Amino acid sequence: MDYSKDGLHLTEYFEGGPFLTAYKPLPTDNWTIGYGHTIGVHEGMTCTAEEADQWLQEDVKWAANAVNLYVKPGITQDEFDALVDFTFNVGITAFKNSTMLAKLNDNDVQGAIDEFEKWDMSGGQHVAGLLRRRNAERALFTLGADFSKEAEPQPESAQ
Repeated sequence: MDYSKDGLHLTEYFEGGPFLTAYKPLPTDNWTIGYGHTIGVHEGMTCTAEEADQWLQEDVKWAANAVNLYVKPGITQDEFDALVDFTFNVGITAFKNSTMLAKLNDNDVQGAIDEFEKWDMSGGQHVAGLLRRRNAERALFTLGADFSKEAEPQPESAQ
């Protein structure tokens, strides 16, 4: 499957931006730029909006590839989009080793759905912005819900 435009809007929404100057979403996070891009990013780095868009397209491809590779049962486009955004945010290794994926692959769909809200921590602390993101992913996964009716996005450190 391919990541849909609606899925891409979900990622853009929760990543905020594009941020054209490198920043750290949380003190323990890597330097980030654009829409959550971290590869090769360093303090003081800048980019254009076009570069941010290009990096986002490249970055969501690895998340989509991971979902296609590791999810065994057939899933809907909304479920796929929710899982790609989740994987984009937590990383491939975390997704691959997650209880969520194990439950989904065991056809325990409700068990997998219940895992979303457990991924709201960064640096050992609960982060309200991550919980909002997980709730939006869960809603998209279960209902195809429209996340865009929420408040304007901010970097997760500000939420």
